[in-house]
Amino acid sequence: MERDSNTKTQVVLQGNEACAKGAVYAGCRFFAGYPITPSTEIIEMLSGEMQKAGGAFIQMEDEIGSACAIIGARWGGSKAMTATSGPGYTLMQEAIGFAAVTETPIVIVNVQRGGPSTGQPTLSSQQDIYQARYGSHGDYGIIVLAPSSVQEMYDFTVKAFDLAEQFRGPVILLADEVVGHMREKIEIFSGDRRVSSPKKKYAISPSTDFFKGANTLVEGQLHDEMGRRIGHMADKSGAFIEKITRKIEDNVDMIADVTTYCMEDADVAIVAWGSVARPSLNAVKKARGIKDDRILPKFRVVRDLVKRGVRETMHTDYSHLKVGLIKINTVWPFPEELLQQAAENVDTVIVPEMNIGKYCREIQRALPDKKVVPLPKCGGNIHTPKELLDKILEEVGVDE
Repeated sequence: MERDSNTKTQVVLQGNEACAKGAVYAGCRFFAGYPITPSTEIIEMLSGEMQKAGGAFIQMEDEIGSACAIIGARWGGSKAMTATSGPGYTLMQEAIGFAAVTETPIVIVNVQRGGPSTGQPTLSSQQDIYQARYGSHGDYGIIVLAPSSVQEMYDFTVKAFDLAEQFRGPVILLADEVVGHMREKIEIFSGDRRVSSPKKKYAISPSTDFFKGANTLVEGQLHDEMGRRIGHMADKSGAFIEKITRKIEDNVDMIADVTTYCMEDADVAIVAWGSVARPSLNAVKKARGIKDDRILPKFRVVRDLVKRGVRETMHTDYSHLKVGLIKINTVWPFPEELLQQAAENVDTVIVPEMNIGKYCREIQRALPDKKVVPLPKCGGNIHTPKELLDKILEEVGVDE
C-alpha cells in the first residue's frame, strides 16, 4: 500500500471507525448498508464521511439491496463498499456470487458476532470463516482478510480495495466484535493517495467502467468476454469457472500474508487469526519471559479488553518454553505454503478459534506430520492468555 508520507496523523479510533476512514482513503465513494450490530459504527461514520469526500451514502431497506447497490455503483464507476454482521452477511451471499461471476471489484466488511440466526448481537465470534469462503453457491475464488488490531482494520480495508481492483472480484474483510469495538492509537493518512496501477488485472470482462465505453453485458450466467451466455457450451463454461477460481487460487503467493513471532527456534506454535491473535501473542511472550511490549506495539492489550477480564496476572516464569506465533492475515485463499514454511521445525501446533473448531481443519490438512491441537471456544468471549498458556503447558508436559 503506497501512501503520501506527508499526511501521516496519529489518532485514537475504534476499529469500526478505522475501517470507515480506511475506506475513504482507499478511494471508496459509494457506500450502501443497513445498520446491524456490531458493525453499525462503520455505517454511522460513513454517512458523514462519504458526503465530505464527494461520494454517496445510502441506507438501504436490507442487506440484499445493499450488496446489489454496491455492485451497480462499481459498474457505474465508483469504488464501493458495504458493512454488516452475521445475519446480514447471510443475505448477501447471492450477490457475492454475482460479483464473482461478473468480476466486479467490491469490498464487504463482516464484523462477526455469534450465531446462527440472530445469535449474539453484542458478542464476538469467528464462526463465519467457512461462510466467507464457500457462502455463495457454485465455484469461485475469493480473498478474505482478517484484521487483529485497529491499525489493521484501517490498513486491511485499504488493502481490500487494492486487491479487489487487481483481481476483479469481491474481497471480504472478516473482522469481529472485539476488533470492531476496541480503541487504539493508530496512524491514518488523509491526503491524496498515490498508488501505482497493478501490472496485471485478472478479468474476463473489460477492466473499464461500465459507463466509460465498455461494450459488454453484465451477465450473471456463465459468459464470454463480451457477456454472451456460454452455459450451453461445456468447454467454455468449464474454462470460465476455472478462470474465476484460478485467478485467486493460483496467485496465493501474491495475495497471502502471514506474520510470525518468535518462530526461529520454536517447538510449539500457536496459529491464530483475527482478534484471537492478541491473547495468543500475550501467551507466547509469557512463555518466553518477554516483558518488552515493544515486540509488537500494534498488539497491546488495551483498556477495553482489560475491563472484560482478558488480561490475567500470571507470575510464574516459563521463559524456557520455545513457543511462537503464526498469525494468518489472509485467511482465504489459504496460505498453505507460507504456513508449512513457518511451521517447518515445530512439533505441535495449537489452533485457538472462537468457533466450534473450523479453520483448524485446514491447518491439519496442510500440516499432516504435526500434532495439531484445536482449541475452540464458543459463547462470545475471547480466549484469555492464561487459557492459552495452560494449553501450551499441557502440550509440553509442564505443571504450573
